[in-house]
Amino acid sequence: MRKTIFITLCALSINGLWAQELPKWAKKARKAVFSVITYNADNKILNTGNGFYIDSEGTGVSDYSLFKGAHRAVVVTADGKELPVTLILGANDMYDVVRFKTETTKKQESLTAASTPGKANDNVFVMPYSTQNSVNGIAGTIQNIDSIGNNSFYYTLSMSTGAKDVSCPVMNENGEVIGMIQRNSDSEDQKSYALGINFAKSLSINALSGSDTTLKSIKIKKGLPEDESQALVFLYMMSSQLDAEEYLSILNDFINMYPNNMEGYLRRATYYMDKNSDEFVNKVEDDLKKTADVAENKAEAHYGIAKLIYNYCVSNTKKPEKADWTLNRALDEINQSVSESGEGLYYQLQGDIYFAMQDYGNAATAYENVCKTPLASASTFYAAAKAKEMVEGTDKKEIIALMDSAVAYYNPPYGKDAAPYLFERARVKSEAKMYREAVIDYNAFYDAMLGQVSAEFYVIRQQAEMQCRMYQQAIDDINKAVELEPENAGYWTEKGGVHIRLSQTDEAIAALEKAISLDPKNADAYRMLGYCQVKGKDKKKGLENLNKAKELGDTVAEDLIKKYGK
Repeated sequence: MRKTIFITLCALSINGLWAQELPKWAKKARKAVFSVITYNADNKILNTGNGFYIDSEGTGVSDYSLFKGAHRAVVVTADGKELPVTLILGANDMYDVVRFKTETTKKQESLTAASTPGKANDNVFVMPYSTQNSVNGIAGTIQNIDSIGNNSFYYTLSMSTGAKDVSCPVMNENGEVIGMIQRNSDSEDQKSYALGINFAKSLSINALSGSDTTLKSIKIKKGLPEDESQALVFLYMMSSQLDAEEYLSILNDFINMYPNNMEGYLRRATYYMDKNSDEFVNKVEDDLKKTADVAENKAEAHYGIAKLIYNYCVSNTKKPEKADWTLNRALDEINQSVSESGEGLYYQLQGDIYFAMQDYGNAATAYENVCKTPLASASTFYAAAKAKEMVEGTDKKEIIALMDSAVAYYNPPYGKDAAPYLFERARVKSEAKMYREAVIDYNAFYDAMLGQVSAEFYVIRQQAEMQCRMYQQAIDDINKAVELEPENAGYWTEKGGVHIRLSQTDEAIAALEKAISLDPKNADAYRMLGYCQVKGKDKKKGLENLNKAKELGDTVAEDLIKKYGK
C-alpha cells in the first residue's frame, strides 16, 4: 500500500499536478494578473476568465473566446480595482488570443517578457489570478517547442492545468513571462499548452483590420494602427463602416495620437461640415485653422480646405447662416496653393471651381495648365475642351485641337477607354460642319464599342451622314434605329424625314403614318406627312394633316397651307 502511494506521489511530482507556492518574484508579479469579465449587448455577463498586463500603460492579453460577441469588458486587478477595457488592439481566433488596452490611472504593474524563449526541460510556473499576497501556482517543465514564425513559439508543458488557468501567464525561473496558457480540449490531458508571449505582443490593428471578421466579432472599440500611414488608411476604411459617433471617436483618437498630422483635423472638419448646422460652424473653422497651422506643406493644406469647401458647395443648396463656405472662399484657398506650387492637382481643382462659378474662360485656362503638368491625360484635355466650348465665340478648331490631344493618348485600334473622346470629337466636328470627318470619328467610336451602341447613336450618325450625302449609310442607320426601338415615334419621324429628302415618298409616308400611330400628337409627323400627300396624289388628305399639325402648334405647317391650299 505504501509503495502504491509513493509511486502516485512521484507521478504527481513529475507532472506538476499540485499547487505549490511560487518563488519570491510572484508577490510583485501577481499584481499584473487580472480577472476578465465580458458583457453582451444587454449588459449581462457573457464570459469570465483571466489575463495579464504586458506593459505599464495598461496593455493586457487574454483569450479571444472571452471577447467574442462582447460589447463591453472590464478587468478586476489583484487589488480589487475594476478597470474598463477601452480599446481592442488585435485578435487572433486560431490561437485564441486578444490584445487590448484598459483604463489606468497610474503606471500599471506588468510582467516583463523573457528576452529569450524557453528551452526544453526549463522549469516554468503558471501564475493564476490571486487577491492574496501568498501566490500558489503550478510548476512543471517545457516538454516541446514549436516555431510559429516571426520569432513566435508554441510550448508543450509537462503539467496539468484546468479551465480556470486559461490565459494565465507562464513564467520562467527569473520571473519573466514566456507565454500564456491555452484552452485544452481534453480535460484529462496531463499536458498543457502555451502560446509564446511574442505572438500575443505582436497582435495589432492594420489598415485593413476594419474588414477582419475576428475583430468585427468583438463589439468593443478598436484601437488605431500604430503606423501613421496605416492609421490614415484605416480612417478611410472605417468611415463607411461605423456610425457617425463611432467614427468621430476614432477621428479624435487619431488627432490625439498624431496631433501634427493635418489629415485628422481636415477629416474631422469634414465630419462637422456634413452636419450642415450652425451648431458646428465654429468646430469646422477651428479644425480648418488647425489644418493650415500644423501642415508642413501649406499648399497641400490649402488644397485640402479648398476641395472640402468646393465639394460642400456643389452638394448643398442651403448652408448655415454663420458659415462662410462658398465657391469664392474655395477659390481663395486654391489660389494660395497654386501660388506656392504649380501642381497639376491644384490647377485641376482651380478649374473645377471656376467651372462651377460659370467662369469658363478661367476654367479653360486652369485646365490647360493641368495639361502642361505630369497630371495631363485624355480627361484633362477633354475638360479644357468642354470649358472652351462654353466660352462664347471660341473657334471650333481650338476645341477640336484639344480633343485631338485627348484622343492622342490612345492608339488604334481604339478600345472602350477612347470611345467617349472619339464621340465628343465627332460631335464638335459635326457642329463645325466637318461632317465627313465627324462620320469617320463616329465609325471609330462604333468600332471601339465593338458595335454595342444604342439606337440614339445610329440616329446621330445618320444626321451627319445626310449632311455629307452618304445617303445609303444614313438609310441603313435610321433603319437600324427603328429596328432597335420600334416604339419610338421620334425615330420613325426622323426616318420619314430622311426618305423625304431622298424623294422616296412612299417610304416616307409609311414611316410617318407609323410615327402618328405611336404618337397621335406628333405635330412634326403630321406636317411632313401632309407635305408628302399634297406634293403627291392626295392633296385633300394632305391639307387635313397640315391643319392637324397647325392645331398642334406647328408654325411651319401654316406656311405650307397657304402655299398649297389655293
